[in-house]
Amino acid sequence: MPDLAREIAQDILERLRRSKVQVPLGISNRHVHLSQAHWDLLFGRGSQPSKLRQLRQPGYYACHETVGVEGPKGRLDALRVIAPHRPKTQVELARTDAFSLGLEAPVAGSGKLEGAAPVKIYGPKGSIEVAEGLIIPMRHLHLSPEEGKALGLKTGDMVRMRAGIGGPRELVFEDVLVRVSSEFALELHVDSDEANAAWLKNGDFVHIT
Repeated sequence: MPDLAREIAQDILERLRRSKVQVPLGISNRHVHLSQAHWDLLFGRGSQPSKLRQLRQPGYYACHETVGVEGPKGRLDALRVIAPHRPKTQVELARTDAFSLGLEAPVAGSGKLEGAAPVKIYGPKGSIEVAEGLIIPMRHLHLSPEEGKALGLKTGDMVRMRAGIGGPRELVFEDVLVRVSSEFALELHVDSDEANAAWLKNGDFVHIT
């Protein structure tokens, strides 16, 4: 029993320590990651993505280039392309976006495309059909190895995040996936539906709870 009490006390202290860390928020609006082959089909072989702005995650940037996506019930235009290219093409939408297209997309971690919804993508030079390409991204917490060590977190852990503190729609996000990599920087990613639910904007701070 004393050992159990000590473990509970240590867990409480660890949670209190984590809760004091301010975690910046990044809202993942609808966007697309393209493979090199699909980029060539949509924008032309030999063309290159042009940088619009640097993202918080090192090495990643939003491009000037955009695409359209289509489902049985409609089409969405001006989806931002995110570079650099990925091994597989991946479209990330909020659930309301997927509904507007008439598509049932699964909630999935980035790169987990088995069972993803089919989607048609349009570019200035052509169009492609991706059999498994559309997901609703699982909310996730990016950490560098140093940040992960400091917070006692590793890839695959699940945490809870308190958002909108003091606002009219404060809430706690359950089941936030932890992702640790030397290519990452501290940031919570949620989609636009989740951000709107808590009245959040880019750059707001959230807390592990």
